[in-house]
Amino acid sequence: MNVFVAGASGAIGLPLVAALVRQGHGVTGMTRSELGAKNLLALGAKVARVSAFDAPALEQALREAEAEVVIDELTALPRDPAEYGAAFPGDRQLRLEGGGNLHRAAQACGVRRYIQQASGFFLRAEAGLADESAPLAVDASPGIAAGAQMYAEIESRLRNHSGKMEGVLLRYGFFYGPNTWYHPDGATGASVRRGEFPIIGQGQGVWSFVHVDDAALASVAALTADPGTYNVVDDHPAPVSAWLPEFARWVGAPPPPHCTEQEALDAAGPDALYFGTRLCGATNAKARQALDFRPRRPEWLQA
Repeated sequence: MNVFVAGASGAIGLPLVAALVRQGHGVTGMTRSELGAKNLLALGAKVARVSAFDAPALEQALREAEAEVVIDELTALPRDPAEYGAAFPGDRQLRLEGGGNLHRAAQACGVRRYIQQASGFFLRAEAGLADESAPLAVDASPGIAAGAQMYAEIESRLRNHSGKMEGVLLRYGFFYGPNTWYHPDGATGASVRRGEFPIIGQGQGVWSFVHVDDAALASVAALTADPGTYNVVDDHPAPVSAWLPEFARWVGAPPPPHCTEQEALDAAGPDALYFGTRLCGATNAKARQALDFRPRRPEWLQA
């Protein structure tokens, strides 16, 4: 197929482009950076040097690529999650305004299928793990609620458009692996080594991760799967109290410190408390069946 990947030079974009090329698809990767363009060309992809905010140029790029499928991996994330609050307005604008331009261009060009990055970690389940019917946690702490609302708008855009274009929502877990926050060379690894990532209270917040290479393979499988929503997360959702000590050992850090919920609230605010004690993990049962998804065991559990 001819596949157009937006956000192609990012942490998920590059392994996704590589996987698509390996399987013989014609790939056009969208990026604004010179380095990103060089990396994409080295993988065997064509390059579209356009901005998501330039709607006419986007439509022209899709026509030139003869795109049959568009994969939207647009993000504007900082190198350090500690900076995400300041970066969120730009990230939101790119995903909603820029992503909206891309979605409309895809419809105008007769694209058959649109695959959309979504969130598998801002979900709300009544009990246990969240499946694909779980709503987004738009009533969470302020920062998380804002992120969940952004994803809710993205999901609504894909589900409620008019026309025949098929939609696939991939609710990815927290990315780990090369060029992500959750890697020995990443910002969270450095934060844990500095003792800045404590276990809050009982550490009962459950996190779902996914390696970027596994997420890429699931995204390729989504080219031909039934339209719908899939949780693309690993097999081992775990509370902070379980995964963080193992992650610390993996990145060469001392055991993480502990603090009370009140101490965390006073020092870091309600979002940190929510991440540490309220976050809901997700089940990948649907993706395992429909996408033949077989994610690896998190690397910190293998160390």
